[in-house]
Amino acid sequence: MSLARNVDLLRHLPRMDGLRLPDFGASADASSPLQEVTGFGDNPGNLRMFAFVPAQLQKPRALVVVLHGCGQTAAGYDLGAGWSTLARHYGFALVMPEQQRINNGNTCFNWFNPEDTARDGGEARSIREMVAHMVQTQRIDPRRIFITGLSAGGGMTSVMLATYPDVFSAGAIIAGLPYGIASNLREALDGMFHSPARPERELGDFVRRASNHRGPWPKVSVWHGSVDRTVNPGNANEIVKQWLDLHDLPMTPMAEINVDGYPRQAWWNKDGETLVESYAITGMAHGTPLGLADNDQRYGVEGAFLIEAGISSSYHIAKFFGLTGWISDAARKKADAKSPKPALTSAPHLARSIRAAVAEEQAESKREQPRGFDLGQIITRALTAAGLMK
Repeated sequence: MSLARNVDLLRHLPRMDGLRLPDFGASADASSPLQEVTGFGDNPGNLRMFAFVPAQLQKPRALVVVLHGCGQTAAGYDLGAGWSTLARHYGFALVMPEQQRINNGNTCFNWFNPEDTARDGGEARSIREMVAHMVQTQRIDPRRIFITGLSAGGGMTSVMLATYPDVFSAGAIIAGLPYGIASNLREALDGMFHSPARPERELGDFVRRASNHRGPWPKVSVWHGSVDRTVNPGNANEIVKQWLDLHDLPMTPMAEINVDGYPRQAWWNKDGETLVESYAITGMAHGTPLGLADNDQRYGVEGAFLIEAGISSSYHIAKFFGLTGWISDAARKKADAKSPKPALTSAPHLARSIRAAVAEEQAESKREQPRGFDLGQIITRALTAAGLMK
């Protein structure tokens, strides 16, 4: 099936059940903190680039690429998922690619078209060029580059992790699909609605064939609503199987716990570093889960495909990327100003008093019958001389 026919079919998808997509507008609006970047390099996928760089960046500098879902824009998804607020709080840069209707009638990233899903081709190459531009202009540490996306953006996140595993340290796929399961729209729809199970080795081979890279592989966090009728929840299991095979990890989870009321499974390496994790958001439909974060902050705004679920996926993903431990200089100074200062005046006097008490005790021991030091008496004298005991 040709790209032209795929685009034509996608243009009619809003009439299909389960894929009624809202129109969020064409691009970032005036109130968005995102800034459009032009001339960032080769752009064979004809995507737009939006970026956000906060005033303070943690060191070494980090970058998160965020991919919106169908019917959304960079600014709309940023507002809903709260990524620029997170970036400001924790000091990392953002790139938010934006699809254009000329490429896809529903502004979905073309995660299934061979022209867009191969290394150094189409939309995948355009996103890679955006990353390279940020590394050069913002001095981003090449070891601290991450990616996440929702729905078709989640499918394209799988594409980027598979085709550029040497670029990304970790990724997070929300209501997305594994890499390599579709090369045309018919196969894409089958994967979305039915998610046929495949052997883990076959899934891993899809990724191994996408580049010459042979490891280490990126870490992966997987999120999916249990009642998603747009992208079958079985895709979460297929994504997990794909990356467990690449990391040579067992299918049985090494840990199963509840986080904010939802089951999380995790797998780690011999050093205890989590390499694959999976959240099942029970009772949630298609979208990005929102909620209060561990730091009592709320990131994002509820809307279409942005669902209040009592768990902040954006925050937990940033934490999985290792980005939430940083505190800005301004916040640190503010915290220091609120903290009571310890009394420093008594310490020097106390030290001098202890030395004087020891000297006095030594002199007395020479004058009198040898009796050894009385440590309690020395401390009492010193505290009294320092004005700390009466």
